Amino acid sequence: MFERLREDVGSVFHRDPAARNTFEVLTNYPGLHALLFYRVAHSLWCRGFKWLARTISTLARWLTGIEIHPGAVIGRRFFIDHGMGVVIGETTVIGDDVTLYQGVTLGGTSWNKGKRHPTLGNGVVIGAGAKILGPFEVGDRAKVGSNSVVTKAVPADATVVGIPGRVIVKRDSEAEKDKRREMEQRMGFDAYGVTEEMPDPVARAVRSLLDHMHVVDDRIESMCKALQRVDKEYRNGALPAIDEEDFDCVRDDKE
Repeated sequence: MFERLREDVGSVFHRDPAARNTFEVLTNYPGLHALLFYRVAHSLWCRGFKWLARTISTLARWLTGIEIHPGAVIGRRFFIDHGMGVVIGETTVIGDDVTLYQGVTLGGTSWNKGKRHPTLGNGVVIGAGAKILGPFEVGDRAKVGSNSVVTKAVPADATVVGIPGRVIVKRDSEAEKDKRREMEQRMGFDAYGVTEEMPDPVARAVRSLLDHMHVVDDRIESMCKALQRVDKEYRNGALPAIDEEDFDCVRDDKE
């Protein structure tokens, strides 16, 4: 019990830079209070004390503004930031290291019994006001943008935004990222200072061009090697160097 409490407090420090000390976290973080109430209510729910569990859940909603059904299954190091208006349904399953912001709803779209709420994988982040509705899975480390409405499964490592929610970013493999970084360094391009996680359409378009150029480079290199095998006198000259001054306008725009 105390080990879980230590983990829950530690998750606050890890994900909220405003947290200053343990006493402040224990007394002034409604997300943590709601989680502690949930732990007690869920334990009673599993032991068959359904009315008492629901009563504790209702009391927690009055005190924190966060409604967590005691039948939901929540993993370790769960963190609700700010928290007001969060609703978590009965058949929701939440993995470890998940973060929710205020106004999030993990709800259902059916009045039938059985599984009707979403399942969140490990490391998922749900932005403020987002609605995840239905009995589907949100993959590990996925991110859902603020005020999005998601009604279908989300793959792992994806970023979803909009109404209805659509995947706008899906993480590449580390090898693909390394190739792109190498090309960007050669060209002096850094996606206009925008990180890879941001859904910037210009940055995505230029990254697609970089990926295409890398494939073209690989094919030209293969063709040159094939020509050298056919004709030993064939000379494969080095490509001309890229003049960094050509990209000064890009840097000036960023500054």
